[in-house]
Amino acid sequence: MLDFLPTRISTRVNKALNFDSHPIGAALRLTIVVSVIFFFTSSLKHAVFLSSAWDMGIFDQAVYLISQGLAPISSYMGFHVLGDHAALILYPLALLYKIHVSTHWLFLTQAIALASGIIPTWKLAQHAGLTVSQSKWVVLTYLLYPVLFSANQFHFHPEVFAIPAFLWAIWAAQTRKIWLFCAAIALILSCKAVLSLTVFSMGIWLWKFEHRRKYGLIAIVVGLAWFVISTQMIIPFLGGNSAEIQRHLYRYGSLGNSFSEIAIKAVTQPWLVIEQVVSRANIVYLLRLTAPIVWALSPQSIAPLVGAIPCVFLNLLSDSSAQKSLAYQYSLPVLPFVVMTVIAAFKLDRGWVRKKRIVLLCLITGFILLSAVIKSGDYLRVIDNWQAKREAVALVPPSASVLTVMDIAPHLSHRSKITTATVAFDASKALDFSTIPNYEAVLLDVRHTNDFTAPQEFLNQVLQTVQTDDRFNLKYQRDDVYLFLRKF
Repeated sequence: MLDFLPTRISTRVNKALNFDSHPIGAALRLTIVVSVIFFFTSSLKHAVFLSSAWDMGIFDQAVYLISQGLAPISSYMGFHVLGDHAALILYPLALLYKIHVSTHWLFLTQAIALASGIIPTWKLAQHAGLTVSQSKWVVLTYLLYPVLFSANQFHFHPEVFAIPAFLWAIWAAQTRKIWLFCAAIALILSCKAVLSLTVFSMGIWLWKFEHRRKYGLIAIVVGLAWFVISTQMIIPFLGGNSAEIQRHLYRYGSLGNSFSEIAIKAVTQPWLVIEQVVSRANIVYLLRLTAPIVWALSPQSIAPLVGAIPCVFLNLLSDSSAQKSLAYQYSLPVLPFVVMTVIAAFKLDRGWVRKKRIVLLCLITGFILLSAVIKSGDYLRVIDNWQAKREAVALVPPSASVLTVMDIAPHLSHRSKITTATVAFDASKALDFSTIPNYEAVLLDVRHTNDFTAPQEFLNQVLQTVQTDDRFNLKYQRDDVYLFLRKF
């Protein structure tokens, strides 16, 4: 697999991993190496204030509150965190915060989860009868498919734990290990409510194309059942009106402002849906998804992509450009089915899969151009006052209620009340200036603004409001970073 490298390097890497003699041990070693790399890169991004309240701060605060025995009512969103995506997996994650309260637990577990997909990927390739060399290429495809690295870099999201679980579920179905299959499905569903649709579509693929009818039926029934339970019971009950699924419809505004309106348009004006799906942005999105693995696509190999249909279709319908980019996490559920497509292509062993230079060119080019690597320039944009932000954060009292900006918020989320100064994509979350005196600390960075959530004019207005309020003292000022503490 590494014959494209200089002979000396290729020999040393192959010897260190030793897939030929001890494949599982080699997969474990590679998992550790990738975990370390992923943990370092995500931690570095967080350290220079490139993580955000959405979603890093939300999940960090929720896990912290659970670890303290408190109800995880998100002060960012205004409701119970399970009312967001019914991510039950946040509760076991809170056990780590009981050992030591640190945001880095989320980065570490995320890195390990994404890297650990190497092991089931290898086992799936071997179960399919691929050679050691072909199996290595499948693992390389898993690691270089752009959305894997992007998901690791884009804050923290519970659905990362579903990726190795999907791969283990598929392996369990193929090897007829019913209890492992059920455990993997349970883990997937604990990560995010919408993944129940992907479980459902995976069930259809297992039933129709893999001839694992019992496993397919389990996935279909459980997926549909959990979708109803999570969206119609858990989320409304714990989140209230503020957490209703309709709050996500702003992403699909071109199709309507309610489920009923979208449904009516789909029936009475189907061309509107078709126009949305076949738009230029969506064609580019589909090219992004397929370009890194174009060498593996053929009518005989693409059946596994049936499992990716719900994820891809939701992204196609969305107006959000982020959902059509592989530099974010939105396409992550596609990855397990990409792996199975690549395995099917190598099993056929014809066409471009034999041209390893083309395969490598597609993988490396796709990784560089489509993953979060393209956002590396952001580090240079924010580095000019990161030290000032670190100093200001250190001066905020541990239990103080805080009003701050999006990129500083994740560094102060270990408290019950913290809110962002934002005009917000959701009008209900926009800052009410009359509430500013209710906060014990106000920390602003007016140099690095966001035209979408906190434009320059808005932050200047917040700063002026606090500066002219006699109830606040200026505690710290440097490089356009301001910390105000309320007088007592």
